[in-house]
Amino acid sequence: MKTILYARVSTADQTIAHQRKQAEAAGFQIDTVVADEDVSGVHTRLADRPEGRRLFDLLRTDDTLVVRWVDRLGRNYADVCDTIREFMRRGVVIRTVINGLTFEGATTDPMQQAVRDALIAFMAATAQAQAEATKEAQKAGIEHAKAKGEYLGRKPSYTRPQYQAVLDLLAQGAGISAVAKETGLSRQTVYRIEENPAAAVTALSSWGL
Repeated sequence: MKTILYARVSTADQTIAHQRKQAEAAGFQIDTVVADEDVSGVHTRLADRPEGRRLFDLLRTDDTLVVRWVDRLGRNYADVCDTIREFMRRGVVIRTVINGLTFEGATTDPMQQAVRDALIAFMAATAQAQAEATKEAQKAGIEHAKAKGEYLGRKPSYTRPQYQAVLDLLAQGAGISAVAKETGLSRQTVYRIEENPAAAVTALSSWGL
């Protein structure tokens, strides 16, 4: 039996290091971390993500899968429901850091099954609704800026993987110079990301990066 943390990175407050720290603070003893970079979170199935496929290969009966919340497994209603049910059929226990929820397929009581399945459906629907609302808000903001003739700002000198690498290295205690060397970015760029990670990721989104 092993405990696997699946961490999906999508925003400034969801670094791999941060998600592991949250899980350990909640009492989980993590054996393995499987981490994925968020790509088209609403439409890309977990099984189609590079590390998502690895997760399916790793999990066995009696293993525990830990996620920050169900939206780490996906942001599409059908995909999240199907994924959780597939893991439960395999005898895997799914536990969330937020709210401390547990989903497992051992119960045979029909009422408990009904409550469990209803909760899974509700949380999966909420995850998709939040993802779609965020995407629409970002799109509306960009269109509004264009309509007013506002400049979206200078195109970022870093990629999304570089941005995430900076956050992860800083979270591990690496110095600015070491981070710059490791990522191939200038010290000034690393400083800007460190000082305002939210603005840094917004710049990437504004340019469709």
